[in-house]
Amino acid sequence: MSLQQDIMAKMKEAMKAKDQTALAALRAVKSAILLAQTESGAKEELSEAQEIQLLQKLVKQRKDSAVIFSEQGREDLADPELAQAGVIEQFLPQQLTEEEIESVVVATIDEVGATGMKDMGKVMGLVNKELAGQADGKTISNIVKAKLSN
Repeated sequence: MSLQQDIMAKMKEAMKAKDQTALAALRAVKSAILLAQTESGAKEELSEAQEIQLLQKLVKQRKDSAVIFSEQGREDLADPELAQAGVIEQFLPQQLTEEEIESVVVATIDEVGATGMKDMGKVMGLVNKELAGQADGKTISNIVKAKLSN
């Protein structure tokens, strides 16, 4: 079943359950999918990689908004953002732990022969490609920096 069909099924469930938070998050995903499809010019389906990238972007937006709201003392606005991020994350692949990410980073550094920070871009590119959708870019970046600066 495609992501769009999954979203529609979950939207029906959210409507029946009168879950406004989930409904808002699912509508945002549906809207983003439709926008991405119209940007490509045709009504073709998005690839799985594009769908994952889209979902990650939406989750990141919600989490960033929640952080900003929390810094301003607006927990009443931060909580729904985090709840929506949780709903959207259901459609992402299982996220890896930091230890698992670290092992991939170390293996990639050894494979490439990276010796310092000048090789960070090369390592980041390969690790991001390998862990697409399974890890947050910020976490990967922090681990790569830590390993290359030793």
